[in-house]
Amino acid sequence: MPLPVSNPVVVILGPTAVGKTAFSIKLAQHFDGEIISVDSRYLYRGMDVGTAKPTPAERKGIPHFMIDVVDPDESISMAVFQSDVYQYIDEIHQRKKIPFLVGGTGQYLWSVVEGWHPPRTKPNTRLREVLENLSAEIGAVDLFHYVELIDPKAAEKIEANNVRRSIRALEVIFSSGELFSKQKEKNPPPYNFKIIGLNRPRSDLYQRADLRIEKMLEQGFLEEVKKLAAKGYDPTLPSMSAIGYKEIRAYLNQELSMEEAVVLIKRRTRNFIRHQANWFKLTDKRIHWFDVADTDIEDLIEFISSNDGWERETEQ
Repeated sequence: MPLPVSNPVVVILGPTAVGKTAFSIKLAQHFDGEIISVDSRYLYRGMDVGTAKPTPAERKGIPHFMIDVVDPDESISMAVFQSDVYQYIDEIHQRKKIPFLVGGTGQYLWSVVEGWHPPRTKPNTRLREVLENLSAEIGAVDLFHYVELIDPKAAEKIEANNVRRSIRALEVIFSSGELFSKQKEKNPPPYNFKIIGLNRPRSDLYQRADLRIEKMLEQGFLEEVKKLAAKGYDPTLPSMSAIGYKEIRAYLNQELSMEEAVVLIKRRTRNFIRHQANWFKLTDKRIHWFDVADTDIEDLIEFISSNDGWERETEQ
């Protein structure tokens, strides 16, 4: 179904457990669209149950991209991610279809929509190891203070206890000689975006997330983590820090009871939902919010088809 602008891209964003997958698949079916995932957890092969990745049955008939891209011991930089997404958008447009960007990883999504210039510095394993050792010695907060001293703008976007982000910032700075904050420079891509935010009351999100975690365990989350461990994937890998995998691994190592692991998974998920609200603000005028409880698929179809809400990315 044609839309009233050239080079359209429909964005479906929102917090974990809000229902993005179900809505996006129905919308892609209606508009003859194809889906590009902007969920950093979906990139990893073999991590399906614990990430609530769309199943093969759900994906049937609708092409999905940026899913199962790398193995858990591999990495993909934001620059490569962004470049790959742009390539898929262009290819989908060439097929006269509608690209749908769908996901809840705010940093990855806005890098695409806003046209950030992420550093293309390749991972420096030796330097990263040195920084990790330094972090273990002085602590996360003191490591963060180095980022504050060298690149205050970057520090404004990093939580003081986020060791991985601090290490990456310092790694880029020392490897490239450029400030990490330069990735916030923007060159908006040549697309017309319509950004739809799906939301539910926070209490509903928490309840849905809790139920989804219980369902994951019923669907074989424990067995999935066992397989990953049997393949030798180190628990310190960035991929293994995804919510749930660390806790289930601790259970398998008899460091936690299953009950304790589930409590921690639910707690981390709720914290993540709160963190997502920092990336997807209800006050962001670019995002057209819909309360899922009061929205059906026809409402979204009507809105996407309309002239309202299309915009080229501009500074807020």
